[in-house]
Amino acid sequence: MGQYAGLDVSLKEFSVCVVDGEGAVAHRSTVVTDPEAIAQHFAEKGLAPDRIVHESGQLSIWLHRQLEKLGLPVICIDARLAHKALSAKLNKSDRADAEGLAQLARTGWYSEVHIRSEASDQLHLLLNARGRLVRLRKDLEAHVRGAPKAYGIRMGSIAQSRQRAEFRERLAEAAGDDPFIGGLADTFMPLHETLCAATTDLDAELKTISQESPLARRLMTVPGVGKMVALGFIATVDRAERFSRCADIGAFLGLTPRRYQSGETDWSGRLSKCGNAPMRPLLFEAASCLIRQVKRFSALKSWAVRLAGRKGFKKAAVATARKIAVILLTIWKDGTEFEWKKEATT
Repeated sequence: MGQYAGLDVSLKEFSVCVVDGEGAVAHRSTVVTDPEAIAQHFAEKGLAPDRIVHESGQLSIWLHRQLEKLGLPVICIDARLAHKALSAKLNKSDRADAEGLAQLARTGWYSEVHIRSEASDQLHLLLNARGRLVRLRKDLEAHVRGAPKAYGIRMGSIAQSRQRAEFRERLAEAAGDDPFIGGLADTFMPLHETLCAATTDLDAELKTISQESPLARRLMTVPGVGKMVALGFIATVDRAERFSRCADIGAFLGLTPRRYQSGETDWSGRLSKCGNAPMRPLLFEAASCLIRQVKRFSALKSWAVRLAGRKGFKKAAVATARKIAVILLTIWKDGTEFEWKKEATT
């Protein structure tokens, strides 16, 4: 008779529950949040679970990797779907959740979550750090541009990177002898310069990574796709063999409409927005660049422009972003590059 374990994880301790093949509770305990402590606890109690289930969360990646290294049959499941099963209990507690997870492990009624590789995780860390720095810089620029308007000082826009140094110079000139504007410049401009320098350094590091990666270089042959889109796609997908069909990548990235069907009701709504949230704006930006800025002809651009004429720019950009994702995954799996075709003739 097999054994199945559920781990309800918190920052300080695990709540552990082990059930047998019939669903009867064989063991309950609480263990400190340490993978080695879990492995030692199972060994001391003579437990050998066939499956160990835990929910996705902040510690799930670290926990999963460490338990795998210790040779335990660990599975990470989707916390959102597990919540629907665990919420059937009247009283919520760590003890009850651990038992519910153990029962899910026994029945197999769960959706397994892919744990990213360490290389993908490190790339995610760099991309997220760069995105955070850009947001902080833009917030700071918006505040510094808005505050002096009460004094009639209009700083102008910052459209390009070379204009950021000019922006700091303009603010210093506008301050003059005014103590308020001068204090604003003295406080915020060193922070702005630091953020710009840090963003530039991360951009240079990501550019080097994209140039040294053969996969990233092949993905960047797609029109509209640059280093950020290529690296973000690599970090998000992690392993192309996860997808049996390239068309599935659209739903994985949340670029397909929601659907609700029950009895006489059947409707399709807006985008599901599932999956990795930062990847969707990157693909939308790539699609926008393809439609509006790329001059070289391709069948992809022709299709996107014609769709924009029929459905409008926003819907066409979303559909083009989904098609670009499918093309990127196809290139990844086939080991090919984007094929440019001759310009169409009228």
